[in-house]
Amino acid sequence: MNTVRHDPAAAHVVVVGGGITGLSAAWSLQQSAAQEGRPLRYTLLEQGNRWGGKVQTEQVHGFGEQPFILEAGPDAFLTRKPWALELAQALGLGERIISTRRDHNRTFVLHHGEPVPLPEGLNLLVPTRSLPFLRSPLFSPWGKLRVGLEWFIPPRRDANDETLACFVQRRLGAEMLDKLGEPLLGGVYNGDPQRQSMQATFPHFPALEKQYGSLLRGMRRQPPAPSDLPPFISFSTGTHELVQALTASLSGDLRLKCAVCALEMLPGDHYGIVTERGDRLLADAVLLATPADVTASLLARIAPQAAASLQSIRYAGIGTLYLAYRREDVPHPLDGFGMVIPGSARRAMDGMTWTSSKWAQRAPDGHVLLRVFFGGPRTRPLLDVDDDQLLAAVRGELRTSLGIWHAPLFYRIYRWHDGYPQYDLGHLERVQAAQTGLPPGVMIAGSAYDGVGVPDCVRQGQAAASRILAHLTARQPEYTST
Repeated sequence: MNTVRHDPAAAHVVVVGGGITGLSAAWSLQQSAAQEGRPLRYTLLEQGNRWGGKVQTEQVHGFGEQPFILEAGPDAFLTRKPWALELAQALGLGERIISTRRDHNRTFVLHHGEPVPLPEGLNLLVPTRSLPFLRSPLFSPWGKLRVGLEWFIPPRRDANDETLACFVQRRLGAEMLDKLGEPLLGGVYNGDPQRQSMQATFPHFPALEKQYGSLLRGMRRQPPAPSDLPPFISFSTGTHELVQALTASLSGDLRLKCAVCALEMLPGDHYGIVTERGDRLLADAVLLATPADVTASLLARIAPQAAASLQSIRYAGIGTLYLAYRREDVPHPLDGFGMVIPGSARRAMDGMTWTSSKWAQRAPDGHVLLRVFFGGPRTRPLLDVDDDQLLAAVRGELRTSLGIWHAPLFYRIYRWHDGYPQYDLGHLERVQAAQTGLPPGVMIAGSAYDGVGVPDCVRQGQAAASRILAHLTARQPEYTST
């Protein structure tokens, strides 16, 4: 076994997991150490052969001057959660940032087999403009009346958490749950609304109910979002630009194809990290930025209670199928960002993004690019069918919903088996129990805990880095500065 010896002149931090969380943590450690004059070094370990986790971009050439740009994972970063945007700017990517197309800024819902646009002024579930909502064919007269009655429904006094399904049905009715609550809010987390925790996923809605007594009243009293800031951003050639900029900026010991097989607690509040390659690293602090089940297996010996809490975090799969077409082969104008599909429609897809309408320069001129999602709570079996069966099922859906009869120019399938953490009821308590059970100097962060999006992962990585530096300072003040 090779041993990487601890340098007593500098604290050593090992970050396990080279996704966005681990990369952001390493960058934050490096920046803070440089700014504060800390004698610090770090090692970043990733078991795969590439950095970035699910942030992965593919370019397909041969159909025009510019390529098709496909995202295997997230295609955008929310700006109301500013951490990814701020990181991109700090990395010098400001001029590479692009926003979604304003001329197609709407979403459709599959309604009686046809794409129907959401009414203007709808903020996720809550109408902020009465006339467009009342004129929309998406909801029945009773469904619209039931939403209006929300103004008069007393707020819930019980402070305990509840599921997304319970909350939406209680405040806005069963029709709103079916048409938007399940496919839109549940779809963000790829979750089952009958199990999904409201406090862990959309806590601002219960907060509005508590403060104003009504979502309708509360939403109308919220200050408008800054008009000069787009809701979503990406980069000119895809989300991989953030990963590339991060890895290029890191000066620590970065190791791909280096899985960790054991984490040991050593005397003096040190830790031993054993890799499958036979290396043994000695660390003053460790960040586990790995999936919850992997983290649990590494903590089983040194923090069994934390490991048990993490092991109870459930995962589910998700998949996407990209299809490229000539523009003239798609009869629908695709004049929106995409379409959500209620589970009650019983379709062989969960929804779709009209990628070439959502973003400029994602398809060559005269072409369109569609991204279909599958593998959600209502379509789990599709994760396990072969590619030909999946393609046939989805093409059948595109014929009936968008009138597309032609074969695609090409297609790509990405499957993430057990790749999506589920924020089930009780999630906040599970995470708190895990955090409480960690030994000093061991941190956890990532999409399984406090937000699944890239901005949330950036925030968690940076916060974990701050906790590590505070731990090192408290343990040995001489690590603070040279």
